[in-house]
Amino acid sequence: MEKNQILKIYGTDYKEMTKELLKEAGLAALVPDKNTRIGIKPNLVSGSTADYGATTHPEVVAGIIEYLQERGFEKICMLEGSWVGDSTAQVMELCGYQKLSEEYGIPFYDMQREKGYKKDCAGMELELCSRVKQVDFLINVPVLKGHCQTKITCALKNMKGLIPNREKRRFHSLGLHKPIAHLNAGIRQDFIVVDHICGDLDFEDGGNPVVRNCVMAARDPVLTDAYVCRLLHYETREVPYIELAEELGAGSADLGRAEIRILGQSSWEGEQLPYARKTVEVQDAVEEVESCSACYGYLIPALARLKEEGFLERLDTKICIGQGYRGKKGKLGIGSCTVGFARSLKGCPPTEEEIYGFMKQYLTENS
Repeated sequence: MEKNQILKIYGTDYKEMTKELLKEAGLAALVPDKNTRIGIKPNLVSGSTADYGATTHPEVVAGIIEYLQERGFEKICMLEGSWVGDSTAQVMELCGYQKLSEEYGIPFYDMQREKGYKKDCAGMELELCSRVKQVDFLINVPVLKGHCQTKITCALKNMKGLIPNREKRRFHSLGLHKPIAHLNAGIRQDFIVVDHICGDLDFEDGGNPVVRNCVMAARDPVLTDAYVCRLLHYETREVPYIELAEELGAGSADLGRAEIRILGQSSWEGEQLPYARKTVEVQDAVEEVESCSACYGYLIPALARLKEEGFLERLDTKICIGQGYRGKKGKLGIGSCTVGFARSLKGCPPTEEEIYGFMKQYLTENS
């Protein structure tokens, strides 16, 4: 498989689909030798099963493991760290990865429990989890979905699961896009298997799954994310970390040179996805400064629910959120960073239900 190719397969037997896809891609020939230490990086961002639209289907990872083991590769592990506010150990159990680990004899390393080390990532010093140094060949298994801060999330942003929680918080103070790009200059993805089965096209935390029953394979994370932009009706320039990553040498965003092929079909007709913009509909109500993904990620769907119920139109002020509000005062804030505000919901992060209840009470009192 060449770096300008993206292969796709459709169906409902996700494990067998994945194995067929990897066979067509010739993954085994890309791995240097049988002693290569292979790491599989799924997306286990938060505590919800894959059918909710946020996390990687375990059947896809099972397909990768079986494909590799059947060809004599034994040094395989899984590694991931959930977002700040969720426990990776609890998420892996809920999402079926503890069972995978036991069934295939594959260790799962929790990046929230790993020590970190500093690395120069194309001119930006970032802290990575130490386990990254013990992987020779990295297989990234992201979910194709929307994101309330960066519009899309797939191959490039999924690498955030390989940094400590404190570094995840710092990423937001650095503007998110630039450190994501530099992170991908520091961690090389050798192969990508995209879970495009039922990702939520609005929120990285799921809740509105859009069923497509598709799995994709690629080798270039920049090209992969550029293609995701096309599918989700965005221009690549609307997701700055893609072009930044390209400039840093992490891949090519040139879709004009891309070869996109669907297994079982002789021609590619393109795929139309719904025009999802729930985030855009409610984000004008928010004043966000350096907020962490989990905190902002819980706020936006809570506001979307309130908008659907007719409550959000009663809002009389901006909702402040983010690390930039630490030590400051204001009228209405979400999260522990806004503890000095007149009305503030504590939590790091508060859950979607807590935000929904807090905001509904505020809007009712101020109607």
